Amino acid sequence: MTLGDSYISGEAGRWAGASNSDSDRADALGPTAYFDNAGGTGETIARCHRASSAEAHIGGGVNGLNLACSGATTATSTGTYFKPGIDFYEGSAGKGQARMLQEAATTRNVRMVVVSIGGNDFQFASVVQSCVVNFLTSPSWWKNYCHDDSSVTANFTASNVATIRARVAGALRNVATAMSNAGYSTGQWTLVVQTYPSPVPNGSGIRYSESGYTRQSTGGCGLWNQDADWANSTALPTINGALLGAASDVGLPNVRTLDMTHAFDGKRLCETGVGLYEEVGLPSWQSPGAVDRTEWVNQIRTVSTIGDSPYYVQESLHPSYWGQLAMRNCLRQVWNAGNPRSGSCTVGNLGTARLTPTGEPVMSLH
Repeated sequence: MTLGDSYISGEAGRWAGASNSDSDRADALGPTAYFDNAGGTGETIARCHRASSAEAHIGGGVNGLNLACSGATTATSTGTYFKPGIDFYEGSAGKGQARMLQEAATTRNVRMVVVSIGGNDFQFASVVQSCVVNFLTSPSWWKNYCHDDSSVTANFTASNVATIRARVAGALRNVATAMSNAGYSTGQWTLVVQTYPSPVPNGSGIRYSESGYTRQSTGGCGLWNQDADWANSTALPTINGALLGAASDVGLPNVRTLDMTHAFDGKRLCETGVGLYEEVGLPSWQSPGAVDRTEWVNQIRTVSTIGDSPYYVQESLHPSYWGQLAMRNCLRQVWNAGNPRSGSCTVGNLGTARLTPTGEPVMSLH
């Protein structure tokens, strides 16, 4: 079972790498990529974007159920799109993920529940938007950084971090309560808390110059070097630290952790060593070597760059097809044939990334 937000639901799992000249070159799953209802005709919950490439489906005789939803926070929210949190909400719009888990667990033998939550509580999407806007609206000789904007720093104060850590701990306790209500003892299942991967390299590792607009117009990574550095040195460790702290706060004996911080290092958005299909000279995602030479993180897109294309803004900066399958490979190793273990995951053959017989990037769990 997987619960949480876009980083585990399968958001952006349609796209394998990127091309600015022809989206078909990167379209691995096609327009039905996020169809997850019983008939395969649409989404169970609109815009949850539960891709068929999502990590829940580890196979090997293990059935996966993906209850995560892109845009979800720890608590359910109703609005233009229903976003089930990890709670017991039940209303006309739908049910919370903890309630969905409880109901599913009563008719299934659930052995492992994997949770990735908290990024949206930290306003991750708004932070990224601020960084891109600042990049696009200030010149290279007078850079306006986002990491010192009050709207951004407010998310990373000690008090707010403590608040979100407590929210995540509450969400994890809801998972435990759901399983208890469904008749499980702690010895019968494992709770895995999954952290977030770094989606962009430090500024020195970005393959496009800071001058001009190439970073965003070509690469889809409109960030100043200092903001990219801050994302890796401050924002990501703070968010992941809150998650790991919450995992500890819950105090359950059946908790494991999957650290994804460095899972995409070497394959991140705009990173040196990988590129768009037209930059690396490959015709499509099905070309031999595509997994090694293209990015595993989707481009940042704005409303103006979407146009009439098949992309969604919400797919921005999420693990794309290769990234999803890489995380699945990591999760299978955590499952460990039914004896779940903790670990941190990295690319197994960095520089010569290769695929398993089932089409996943080879990953290493440390």
